[in-house]
Amino acid sequence: MTRQRFVMLHMWACFVVINSFANPAQAVVLRDDRQVDVTITQVPQRVVSLLPSLTETVCALGQCQKLVGVDRYSNWPESIAKLPRMGGGIDPNIESVVAAKPDLVLMATSARGAERFTALGLTVLALEPRSHADVQRVMRIVAQALAVPVQESDRAWRHIDAAVNAAAQSIPVQAKGQRVYFEVNRAPYGASESSFIGETLQRLGAGNILPASLGPFPQINPEFVVRAQPDIIMVGDSNFADMATRPGWQNMRAMRTQRVCHFKSEESDVLVRAGPRMAEAARLMAKCLTEKAQANKAEAVDKTKGAP
Repeated sequence: MTRQRFVMLHMWACFVVINSFANPAQAVVLRDDRQVDVTITQVPQRVVSLLPSLTETVCALGQCQKLVGVDRYSNWPESIAKLPRMGGGIDPNIESVVAAKPDLVLMATSARGAERFTALGLTVLALEPRSHADVQRVMRIVAQALAVPVQESDRAWRHIDAAVNAAAQSIPVQAKGQRVYFEVNRAPYGASESSFIGETLQRLGAGNILPASLGPFPQINPEFVVRAQPDIIMVGDSNFADMATRPGWQNMRAMRTQRVCHFKSEESDVLVRAGPRMAEAARLMAKCLTEKAQANKAEAVDKTKGAP
């Protein structure tokens, strides 16, 4: 081989390598929860997330550094604290999002603005996990959108799922079967058997006073809870404050015996988001079920000792 031919071949090889890095990924087509096929032509480098569970999913996949803006409720992990806030999940600030020049917008299917964003030339992926299976599915879709190997997404999911199982196994037998009322909003709205919260409770071996037939998060008459007489009440601090003022609630067994778990604001965030922190949510619920069952057992022993 002549020196000139060698140099030309070497230059061609360099061109091929450089060109391959200039086009790092082929276009991928992903179907989102609107049943819309979304084409992503290049690996996104500037991502706006407008739903806390999606923000957490991006970060759980090791892609936090790509976020350039989030909704006002996204607050985990701490590394996103200084990111620009772009409105709420349901009512995003269109101008702020467009000004961020994202190459991918992640948002809920129930949010407004998807059509407007698309009309302005932005790529929108609308996803809204509502069950444990959805969390796994959404993690996979976001991983594909960000060119994260699906094996990594599946590995992360297996870790989450195993941690939920571990939380269930940590609960003693006497704590199983307790009937729970989980309040998500002081209207009040509760989490039924068909919600992802209800699904977690079921995996932990707990009952639920709200049947699936009511829908995932039904608004209920406070008297319904009084009649149902739950063994344990789970509620956020902000909702707990006025529970005792509701007619009949102060006479409920769970209230009288202090079998109420009221969670701090940051814990409530974990509990109500269908996302990669669902194992942490399961641990919080498991701790509540265990502690209240043990307290109930101790109370029963004391009554036995005090009997004539």
